[in-house]
Order: sequence, then C-alpha cells, then structure tokens
Amino acid sequence: MRNFRELTTWKKGMEIALDTYRLSADLPSEELYGLSSQIKRSTRSIPANIAEGSSRSSNKDFNRFLEISLGSSFELETDLLLIQELGWIENEKVDSLLGKIEEEQKMLNSFRNKISRL
Repeated sequence: MRNFRELTTWKKGMEIALDTYRLSADLPSEELYGLSSQIKRSTRSIPANIAEGSSRSSNKDFNRFLEISLGSSFELETDLLLIQELGWIENEKVDSLLGKIEEEQKMLNSFRNKISRL
C-alpha cells in the first residue's frame, strides 16, 4: 500500500479539482445540473482513483485505477474545450486549467509505464 498523499500525480489531481470547482462557479446557472455537474464528477475522479488504486495490493490493479484517472482527465478536457467553444468562461482561465490537465496526463502515463514495469 502506498501513501497516496505523497504521490505527485495525486497532488496535481487535487489542484486540478480545486481549480475546476472554482471555474464551475462562473458557468451559467442553467448548467448547474449539466456541464457544471459533469466537470465536477470527472475532476473528482482523477485524484479519487489515484487514491483508491494506491490501496491495491498489486501493481496491475493500481495501474487500472491510474488508467481510469487518465480517462477522467480526458473527459474533463473535452468538457472544458466545449465550455471554451461556447464562450462561457474566459479563454485564459480555461487554457490555464487545460495546461495543468495536460501535465497531469503526461505524469499519469509515465507513472503507469513505471508501475507496469515493476
């Protein structure tokens, strides 16, 4: 079992989640149960799956949870691109968050590769 709080990928995932929650406050009120709700679910899934996977006894199981986390990051990225295209949030706010997500995706891929070689 690993201490997930020490994992750089988990820390970055938490940072993304906090930023996403802050950004969601600027979405139109009619999106409360639409995109706002969806981006909150997908952003929470990133660090949550890293944490849950860290409790698994095998690297194969942990890798599967990292893969789910990666998938959630791509889902979040897609929804943020849609929000950006609709012009609901300032481009620089979305771009900043997209940059963090891209960094997280690279870290998750690297971590998955490392775990699978162990």
